[in-house]
Amino acid sequence: MTELELRSLTSEDWPLWRELRLAALAEAPYAFGSTLADWQDAEESRWRARLEIPGALDLMAVLDGHPVAIASGVPDDDDTTAGELISLWVGPQARGRGVADRLIAEIAAWAAERGRTTLKLAVAPDNAAALALYRRNGFADTDEPGDLMADGVRRELVMARSL
Repeated sequence: MTELELRSLTSEDWPLWRELRLAALAEAPYAFGSTLADWQDAEESRWRARLEIPGALDLMAVLDGHPVAIASGVPDDDDTTAGELISLWVGPQARGRGVADRLIAEIAAWAAERGRTTLKLAVAPDNAAALALYRRNGFADTDEPGDLMADGVRRELVMARSL
C-alpha cells in the first residue's frame, strides 16, 4: 500500500525545498516562470526567504518515505479574496498517483481557512498535462493577462476556481 504524507515546510527546511525545486526546474523547465539558472547558485538566504513569504503554506509530499513533490499557497497581494497556488511540481516517479490532487486540495483548504473565496494559479499555456490536472480540479481560464514567461514570448495562462 502506498503511503502519501504532506509536510509543511519552514525556512529551516530550505535544503529539502532547494533539492526539489532545482529538480523541478531541471526536469520541467517549460513549466515555470523561473529558470534553473535563476536559482541553481542562489545563496541560502534566498532559499530561506522563499520559504518565509508572510502567510504562505509551503508543502512537500513524501511518498513511501521519499520526497517527491512540492507546492505552495500564497496570499494574492492584488486580491484579498484570493489565494494563489504556486511552484507545484510532482517528480516523474510519483505522477499518476494522486499526489498533485492532494497538494491542490491541501492548498485549497489552506486558502479557504483564511477566508479566501478563490484560488488562482498561473500555468504555461502549452503544458497540456498541467492544464488537464487543473481543469480536473475545478480550475477554469480567466481573462487576466498572465506574466511574460522566461522565453520572453509566451504569457502564463491564469486560472481560478471558487472555494
